[in-house]
Amino acid sequence: MEFFRKMNLPNKLTCLRMVLVAVFVLFYYLPAPAGRIMSLIVFIVASLTDTADGYIARRYNMVTTFGKFMDPLADKLLVSAAMICLSASGRLPAWIVIIIIAREFIISGFRLVASDNGIVIAASWWGKIKTIVQMAMIIVLLLQIPALGWLEIILMIAALILTVVSLVDYIAKNKGVLSGDI
Repeated sequence: MEFFRKMNLPNKLTCLRMVLVAVFVLFYYLPAPAGRIMSLIVFIVASLTDTADGYIARRYNMVTTFGKFMDPLADKLLVSAAMICLSASGRLPAWIVIIIIAREFIISGFRLVASDNGIVIAASWWGKIKTIVQMAMIIVLLLQIPALGWLEIILMIAALILTVVSLVDYIAKNKGVLSGDI
């Protein structure tokens, strides 16, 4: 508990987002429509903490190594949990979830190797845009509004494209991590 009290606000928001992952999953499986509405609200709140913690950290010079590691992890947990729930309920094709989560494992592997060499790989702009589009896709899928079916498809395609582009960007910028030329 002492560790949590000593954290700055952005890191506390990141930790809150990780706790909200479990709350989201719990609400997602409650009977509809209440469960769906509550899970949507929790997902939106958790997504907003991502925006808030990044803004506060940069604006007030509160960027930490903990935040550089844990913020992307919290995003991955939130988005992955939501996509797995949506896939399990037939709202999102499993192959899309597999591609997106595979990219996350690859990037996490890069970060681990870099970390062993004393390097912190922060999120890139492509990664941030990818996360925003994935979160928007999840929100639209959670809304379950038939008239937005076309938007669901556009967001799924955009999320896939940005997933691949951000992966290529990370590999290109950090290829020295794997070759040992860092």
